[in-house]
Amino acid sequence: MLAGCGGYELKNLAKSDVDLVTDEFIDETRRLVRELTVKLYRRNPAELSKIPGMTIEGRLAQLRAASGQLDFVELAGRQETDALELVFNPHFDGDRVFALVVGLGGMLRHAYGYNEESFLFDSLRPEPLWASAHNVEVLAWKLRNNRRVNGDPWLVTSEYRGVTDNLSFERLFGKLIVLQEMMARIAGDADDRRLTKAVHTAGSVFIPLPI
Repeated sequence: MLAGCGGYELKNLAKSDVDLVTDEFIDETRRLVRELTVKLYRRNPAELSKIPGMTIEGRLAQLRAASGQLDFVELAGRQETDALELVFNPHFDGDRVFALVVGLGGMLRHAYGYNEESFLFDSLRPEPLWASAHNVEVLAWKLRNNRRVNGDPWLVTSEYRGVTDNLSFERLFGKLIVLQEMMARIAGDADDRRLTKAVHTAGSVFIPLPI
């Protein structure tokens, strides 16, 4: 079967330039979430040990195997912003890293219509993309500023024992924010001041993405 011509896959004939750009954005956001997953577990190994025998690769495999929504019994079906809230919930005794990457990864999938790639006649809505950019910013802020009763962070990221020693987390979150904001503009909402104002004045609160 002819799979391509001159290195150009036949399926790309059914894609516009915007579709091809969208594919790159989807791939990059998922790559960044995987990178974040590894970094978080290396900084917070106690979270991984809450599930006997679990490994970082095992967690990555769970994320890769899930298509569409990220819905796991382990998190009682909590998804997207609901899963992100678990990270900072003092009554949650599960794996907070897993809650974070499931919430973040699921939210980013939602922003792209749960598509793994884009084709002609697929349409992206800018509202979920703007909201997801805002939520990534809120997540990064909460990780820096929300604390346990004893003053420790819920998850160790850039700061360890009061010393900021790893800025790679800030760079990862920054890349995700820029990607989502750029994709929102590409989706045609750069002039919608009403929406961007609503997002930017929402403060440190997660915004559920529009259905």
